[in-house]
Amino acid sequence: MKKQDLKSKIISKVERDLADIETALHENLNPYYDLVSDIAGHLLFSGGKRLRPLLMILSSRICDYKNGSEIKFSTIFEYIHTATLLHDDVIDQAKMRRGKNTAHIIWDPSQVVLTGDFLLARAMALVSETKLFEVVETITNIIEDMTQGEIVQLNKKGKINLTEHEYMEIIRRKTGVLIQGACKTGAIIAKASKEKIKALSDYGYYIGMAFQMADDLLDYTSDTKTMGKNTGIDIKEGKLTLPLIVTLKKACKDDKEWLCKIIKNQNFKNKDFKDIVAMLHKYKGIEYTRIKALEYVEKAKKTLKIFKLCKSKEIMNMIADYSILRKV
Repeated sequence: MKKQDLKSKIISKVERDLADIETALHENLNPYYDLVSDIAGHLLFSGGKRLRPLLMILSSRICDYKNGSEIKFSTIFEYIHTATLLHDDVIDQAKMRRGKNTAHIIWDPSQVVLTGDFLLARAMALVSETKLFEVVETITNIIEDMTQGEIVQLNKKGKINLTEHEYMEIIRRKTGVLIQGACKTGAIIAKASKEKIKALSDYGYYIGMAFQMADDLLDYTSDTKTMGKNTGIDIKEGKLTLPLIVTLKKACKDDKEWLCKIIKNQNFKNKDFKDIVAMLHKYKGIEYTRIKALEYVEKAKKTLKIFKLCKSKEIMNMIADYSILRKV
């Protein structure tokens, strides 16, 4: 199935849920100040995919959850995700996100950071409403992991000796744990068996890892207009992702020296970036990353085998396939 056809098919099956998520995000925000609403809304309501809340909802329903609170609790994960993006953009001094200026370009960076803090607090308030210690434990561990992941990535910025293992640990903390937690929480609120909770937790982990690897590929294979943010930004910020890590490991001495010079310079031109992409193809860094992401997708789909065939299972399998086919 073509990627656009698959995307359209997924959206047609979850259209009602996506609309309900948008409503719940507005209703549960309830900021004390208009400024907080403006800053949060600038990113929160700018066309995000809502993958995390959607996966929490699907995970609860695949476990036969019937309480009806899955939409409300799913917003926890979008608030956390948005908070981390606001913080990351300030740290990275990013200029574009989802096709428009980042929040700190428009407002004072300190206001943006505090708005991110507010969203985290709002998420935790909703967590407390579940009245389930397992959910509290899951979310607090997620926030701790994500913060540590950002710190590690910041410390590794510009270092050309980053290993594949270190990279995988960074993306596990930065992306994998939140998607993993969304799926796990869906199972927990449904009071699913330990076997099903683990299966959905594993599914979320594998999807999160595949999703981030695919995202890192887009930095080299997409364009600014399609992505809604500048391409080549990872390497300009000194962030080594898997395609580049593999290429540096395989490259001959001259090519490796040239790449290292570019990474350290960071003020390279468009032609240099095209040459970098060509080198990633030459040493199969892009191909390796695609294969690795696909392996994680297949692992994710295998975890769902313990569940009976239902609409949620069908959609979750489709999301797994789409995670590495997407263009944005």
